[in-house]
Amino acid sequence: MHLLWVKTELLHPIDKGGRIRTYNMLRALKRQHHVTYLTLDNGAAAPDAAETAQEYCHELVRVPFDEARRLSPRFWLELLGNVASPLPYAISKYRSDPMRREIETAVRDLRIDVVVCDFLAPSQNVPEGLPCRTVLFQHNVEAAIWRRHADVRGNPLSRAYFREQCRRMERFERRECRRFDRVVAVSRADAEAIERDYGVTSVADVPTGVDTEYFRPGGRAVQDARNLVFTGSMDWLPNEDGITWFVDEVLPRIHERMPDVTLTVVGRNPPPRIRALAGRDQRLRVTGSVPDVRPCLESGSVFVVPLRVGGGTRLKIFEALAMERPLVSTTIGAEGLPLEHGVHALIADGAKPFADAVLSLLSDPRQASAMAITGATYVRANFGWDHAAGKFIDLIGAINGTARN
Repeated sequence: MHLLWVKTELLHPIDKGGRIRTYNMLRALKRQHHVTYLTLDNGAAAPDAAETAQEYCHELVRVPFDEARRLSPRFWLELLGNVASPLPYAISKYRSDPMRREIETAVRDLRIDVVVCDFLAPSQNVPEGLPCRTVLFQHNVEAAIWRRHADVRGNPLSRAYFREQCRRMERFERRECRRFDRVVAVSRADAEAIERDYGVTSVADVPTGVDTEYFRPGGRAVQDARNLVFTGSMDWLPNEDGITWFVDEVLPRIHERMPDVTLTVVGRNPPPRIRALAGRDQRLRVTGSVPDVRPCLESGSVFVVPLRVGGGTRLKIFEALAMERPLVSTTIGAEGLPLEHGVHALIADGAKPFADAVLSLLSDPRQASAMAITGATYVRANFGWDHAAGKFIDLIGAINGTARN
């Protein structure tokens, strides 16, 4: 089977959840099928990103793409111009007629069996009426993320903006989910939301996975009994919002009882707002990108996921569990993952309950250790990437084997 995988970026560096999930799926697919990877290329990938693409595809097709740098003057001009657009800015900025033409050419000349559109943004460039099956791989329900952004905004103008972007995203997402032959979600919860909200019946889900051989304790760092750890791309708004809320609302409650507790925030491109938080309190450390996240995880006594906004599933949770870290998450942070409160992790919403959950683990290392071992055992037994990728491969094979409507 020949797959055409359509995306908005090269995968290296593999430093955020979506790239990690795609990379592992594609590596497994490549072992059994022929993969052509067609992507927009804005020049921001790692210097060796094109060369290392051979790890996950047989051919690489790059479409030059001039993307506005976030918070640049051009970015603000585009944002202003988007006011009159029917599309949310997060979608409209990826419109590319050259990508559309390259997809048409590839399907025609390479005799593609299945086109997989990875994330919602590039779907607008996938032409109608292709003579092959089409799959939309939804890592999130995008409209839900924007709705949650609006819900947590205190500024009325900001709240109105996010509500309008949500309205546009919901309309666009409904249309795109309905026109692909199959939608693949990353959790049963997301699949049910797509079925319920968009009236789509051809929805399947694949589980989240983790590299259980890579993410294992190895004595790379000494554990600090009072250090909390968070990992995640800090240029993703839900992570920025979650850490800001945690530092402003949760951490002071923890410091009332344990003043020496520290927080290490690990992740690429922390914005000025997050760096400013670290500047005002030496107990907060912001690392930016790191070559290996495992020493940071090992140094922590509790892993925290204080997300108030988000969608899909958080790979960071399975990584932390595989590293035998006790974990506290909000309900949204752990959404879509089959974790049992009090067994694999503690789930807490609101500043006080979240702080109390963290304090309970810090105060009882024996309980924390037992929960960490239980969580690690559970993840290793059920959520290796081979299992997740295998289900995806089965879905693709089934899609290719069914007749088009």
